[in-house]
Amino acid sequence: MGNFSEQLRGDSPERGHGNEAGVGEGIRSCGVPRDHMFVTSKLAADIKTYEEATVAIDESLHRTGLDHLDLMIIHSPQPWDEFGADERYFDGNRAAWRALEEAYDAGKLRAIGVSNFQRQDLDNIAGSCTVAPMVNQVLAHIANTPVELIDDSREMGMLVEAYSPIGHGELLKNNQVASMADRYGVSVPQLSIRYCLQLGLLPLPKTANPDHMRTNAEVDFEISDEDMAVLTSLERIEDYGEASSFPVFAR
Repeated sequence: MGNFSEQLRGDSPERGHGNEAGVGEGIRSCGVPRDHMFVTSKLAADIKTYEEATVAIDESLHRTGLDHLDLMIIHSPQPWDEFGADERYFDGNRAAWRALEEAYDAGKLRAIGVSNFQRQDLDNIAGSCTVAPMVNQVLAHIANTPVELIDDSREMGMLVEAYSPIGHGELLKNNQVASMADRYGVSVPQLSIRYCLQLGLLPLPKTANPDHMRTNAEVDFEISDEDMAVLTSLERIEDYGEASSFPVFAR
């Protein structure tokens, strides 16, 4: 099953990558049946009203040319220029969530969830929702595994998706990880993806290279409990290079 994942909403640089139309065209022209693909999009981080969220959902459907999306998530509990601040936008997130619930009930969305939400943000939605979040998409990889948040999300019935499972490429520079991958006869990306799978996470590797896509799926091996413990306890990555300019990597 394919996963065409639109990572940000909107056609303008301020609100997203502007690739929803291209994703929709790719789906229609690729020859793969629509029901064999899982299409994800997001509400932009700055959408914190019911009215804006309702319009944004319909705009995403219009741009993709699809009659439904398989998953839509709130990209962040806070606008990016306030990411990590004390203001959590509880009212705005509840309003945006209400729009997602209505679109879900109407069949426009097959699943709804959140991204980068911490426990307090999850509790805020859970306290008033009629449809509970189904997914929390978080930054999770070797040398940066938010175990408590993962456990909290699972306890609330959510699937946890792990974006940047290869640490935005930084794990490729880690000699300890590379040495372990060699010992298993796999690549660093394969070891990293397998690590997430053994934690019960859904890894979301990103590549435009068809060969990498194939090898990323070749993870039919088992990391020992001892090695999993080593990988989990590795010193946290603090510098993501050029990606550190993005709020999620600068925390």
